[in-house]
Amino acid sequence: MLTIGQLAATAGVTVRTIRHYHQIGLLPEPERDASGYRRYGAQAAVDLIRIRTLAGAGVPLARIEVLLRARPTEFAAAITDLDAELRGRIEQLTEHRRRIAELASGEELVLPSEVVDILNRLRGLGISEQTVRLERDLFILTQATDPSAAAQWIRDKRAGFEDPERMRLYLACDQSIDWDPRDPRVDRLIDDLEIWEIAHGGRTSRPESPTPVFSLILKESPALHRILDALAHRADRRRIAVPDN
Repeated sequence: MLTIGQLAATAGVTVRTIRHYHQIGLLPEPERDASGYRRYGAQAAVDLIRIRTLAGAGVPLARIEVLLRARPTEFAAAITDLDAELRGRIEQLTEHRRRIAELASGEELVLPSEVVDILNRLRGLGISEQTVRLERDLFILTQATDPSAAAQWIRDKRAGFEDPERMRLYLACDQSIDWDPRDPRVDRLIDDLEIWEIAHGGRTSRPESPTPVFSLILKESPALHRILDALAHRADRRRIAVPDN
């Protein structure tokens, strides 16, 4: 016969664990003997080892009691059912891991793969993460309000990658976001952008109806605000100097 401490050592559990199993009715608690000790027999040791093994395999304690009383065929069937449940949980957890991996970047959940590729290409060219996020948000809002304009955004970005001068100016604009608007580099960039616009038929970088994201960029970057205002003013002067026929 074993004391509770000896039983715990034999089964490889703690005395506290055995007492918990007593409280929930999983392991019968023997009466005290004449000396006031509870003594456990071999069957208690065997049952405790089975409980520990099943619990270690992930079987809920509420089901272990049924398994301990089950006949061999019933036990085998119950284990098969548990295995199927575990496989289901593994598949679910695997799917959760896949979704979490997607959330690491976040973009794949809400953007077409071609847009994700464009954003990653901008990162590869050294464009700041701030500008990449603003481009992303601009596309999301445009896609929600004007899908045709969103498709044009994709075409424009792809075309831009094929124009080295345009990409140089794009990178310069990205760098200018944190410049002081009175920085001499701002004036040089305005001149360069105007030359590019004239060479491309007067195309402007500022939309006629700024989106919330575009307006946010201007609010956060006085330098970029000045650049676009200057380009718009110069474009107006060119139109006045060369009126439409």
